[in-house]
Amino acid sequence: MKRILFGVAALVAATVAAQAAGDPAAGEKVFNKCKACHAIGEGAKNRVGPQLNGIVGRKMASSEGFSYSTGLKDMSTAGGVWTEDKLTEYLHNPKNFNPSTKMAFGGLPADQDIADIISYLGQFDADGKKK
Repeated sequence: MKRILFGVAALVAATVAAQAAGDPAAGEKVFNKCKACHAIGEGAKNRVGPQLNGIVGRKMASSEGFSYSTGLKDMSTAGGVWTEDKLTEYLHNPKNFNPSTKMAFGGLPADQDIADIISYLGQFDADGKKK
């Protein structure tokens, strides 16, 4: 009985760890919701929203030439960086994270979609090349 319980616990732990890591291929599909406003990859330019090259680990409000909201500028001045945790919080509910955000998107409700999209975005360096 202990072996079965241990086996089930190990399986659950592995599943949770896999979900937390995110799947970049699935994240690319989720990113289709973002493409109307954001670009990523070589040659990406700011659109309605900033280009997202190198976003994971990038200083907030730092895409050159993009006009950010006051709230994100203030977070950037205070040393804010787009960590996975900050991106998760923002993507769940952008207005809750930053009430002055210009982003009209309501957020992604599914934790797995957020983990997947962060994994996808994390593949791109600041020049838009895949790492």
